[in-house]
Amino acid sequence: MITKQQQSQYRNTLFRHLDGIVIAPAAFALHTKGVTQFLLDHKKSSLQTLTKHFDANDGYLHVALRLLCSQGWLDQKLDNKEDNVTFQINEKSTIAFSLFHLYEDVVSLQQMSEKYPIKKFEVTPFRSLERIVEKHKVNYNLSQTKDPLQNEIQEQVLKHIEGTILGPTLVRLAMNGMFHKYFMQAHFRPEEFHTDAKNFGKLLDILTHYGFFQKKNESYQFTEKGLFFAKRASAYGVTVSYIPTFRKLDELLFGDPLSAKNASDGSKEGHVDRAMNVWGSGGAHSTYFKVVDQIIIDIFNRPIEQQPKGILDMGCGNGAFLKHLFDVIEKLTLRGRHLDEHPLILVGADYNEEALKITRENLSQAEIWAKILWGDIGNPDQLAKDLKDNYNVSLDSLLNVRSFLDHNRLWSEPSTFDKNNISKSTGAFAFEGRRLSNNQVEASLKEHFTRWAPYVNKFGLLLIELHSISPELAAKHIGRTAVSAYDATHGFSDQYIVEADIFHRILADMGLKRDPSLSKRFPDSDLATVTVNLFQT
Repeated sequence: MITKQQQSQYRNTLFRHLDGIVIAPAAFALHTKGVTQFLLDHKKSSLQTLTKHFDANDGYLHVALRLLCSQGWLDQKLDNKEDNVTFQINEKSTIAFSLFHLYEDVVSLQQMSEKYPIKKFEVTPFRSLERIVEKHKVNYNLSQTKDPLQNEIQEQVLKHIEGTILGPTLVRLAMNGMFHKYFMQAHFRPEEFHTDAKNFGKLLDILTHYGFFQKKNESYQFTEKGLFFAKRASAYGVTVSYIPTFRKLDELLFGDPLSAKNASDGSKEGHVDRAMNVWGSGGAHSTYFKVVDQIIIDIFNRPIEQQPKGILDMGCGNGAFLKHLFDVIEKLTLRGRHLDEHPLILVGADYNEEALKITRENLSQAEIWAKILWGDIGNPDQLAKDLKDNYNVSLDSLLNVRSFLDHNRLWSEPSTFDKNNISKSTGAFAFEGRRLSNNQVEASLKEHFTRWAPYVNKFGLLLIELHSISPELAAKHIGRTAVSAYDATHGFSDQYIVEADIFHRILADMGLKRDPSLSKRFPDSDLATVTVNLFQT
């Protein structure tokens, strides 16, 4: 059995791994361009100066530099009133920046992997992985010193490299069925899983080195540590799905800001492996789904005439949230006992066609009948029209729910802008490379919910939302939060996660109130990056 201390240690490692997947490409891009050396030479510089000197895209450059701040390697000074951002080195900067060249191997591997399918074990990238592992086994020839700060930062960087080795590997194995209960419960040999048993066995040897397997007589069995990470492989999924963005980071920062999004097939999804993203989201988000149960039970235990006709899941992803909600209503509520007389209207809407396809398949397999249609989170009027025209369903007759979506709306400039409303956010936001002020982002968020207000007056808005925290707070709690991964994946792809208290204040200013007894944050501290709330007028 894993002790609580071991669980805490493994969670710390997982969070540091996620840090590494995003920090390695960002830090290496800043290093190779000379940005970090410029900061060391000048001690302090404004974002404006850095942008001009390096001919950079200021929005994405801000995101990258703020990531270094979240690791404790740089300090950000943000003045939202004057809309100025300044970065200043600290006692860790020189040590950390001197190690950024070590990221070259894993960044090159990320870039090489573009040529090979994510769901197939390929020998060429595996050979590169082997070489990196051999260097990592000897800690890239770094040795312990008498300086505790030096040792701390070296360990931080080495964990980042470990994360870029293991994160994508675990995701590939999980998506290919390696973590099926058969393999997790018994001894097995490489040939049981892959036709290239020799090389696949070498991959298992690598994972054995990191403590995930124990090997005996050419067969393998999961260790307790291995089971811990295997069961949480989906936690890596969303971050790993954005590796297509990180491959293009040098270009995003100092060249074409659309280089990642413009896929070879002509779509705007080149920056993310959407199928992997949906897979990772479904697994990682299941914990939060449980929190909404009591809210759903309360709503659908009311007298039938006071209940919504059904549920709209905007941004339905893989359909897991809709399925979960239907199961709760069917099994645990008054409405569930009267579905024949009062059928539950289920609607899944999403901007992405791949997600709609997956939702249809998953709900059909579960024998749950739902209306699935394309929808834009930023255009509820069109969604309401399509629902009415196609299904004769009124949007305001449904309980509107969504998970991790409002931050992913398409950017639109706020039509009104109160210059006296000064943001308190510490965030870094961009649209197609161009920096957005935090004041703009808050005004945009308010207008976004203003568009939804007419449709949530009757039955409310049930939200699971993602948030950021300040880089100063993140730096003090390395290994206790995945916020660096969130800030990178969302910041470089034009998504807008704000701190939880700012998000709640904006909705409160609009008259959308939340019941504290029906609210939850994860973790339940100032480090909260996820909240669950029912907002009602």
